[in-house]
Amino acid sequence: MKHLAAYLLLGLAGNSSPSAKDIKGLLDSVGIEADDDRLKTLLDELKDKDINELIAAGTEKLASVPSGGAGGAAPAGGAGAAGGAAAEETKEEEKEEEKEESDDDMGFGLFD
Repeated sequence: MKHLAAYLLLGLAGNSSPSAKDIKGLLDSVGIEADDDRLKTLLDELKDKDINELIAAGTEKLASVPSGGAGGAAPAGGAGAAGGAAAEETKEEEKEEEKEESDDDMGFGLFD
């Protein structure tokens, strides 16, 4: 993924056909070591292809993938006494969380 990101960054910078040396140079400039095998595979796959066309084709493929979720079902109501005990426990936990959250800022406010 880092090799592809470097390839795309170089493309945005105006280098329409980045070489392995270009990609290694970019990755080295930010302290990332390039993997020669993966880099060679990437460049072989992208050779003589327009990156904009590949992105457009990939976007079309992603459009057909369902991405919505049904969400979780609402929890069923508990039995009389068990439900009441659970509700009290939840209220106590909420109060504890509120106390803990107030300590998170350690006396510093967002606009101090």
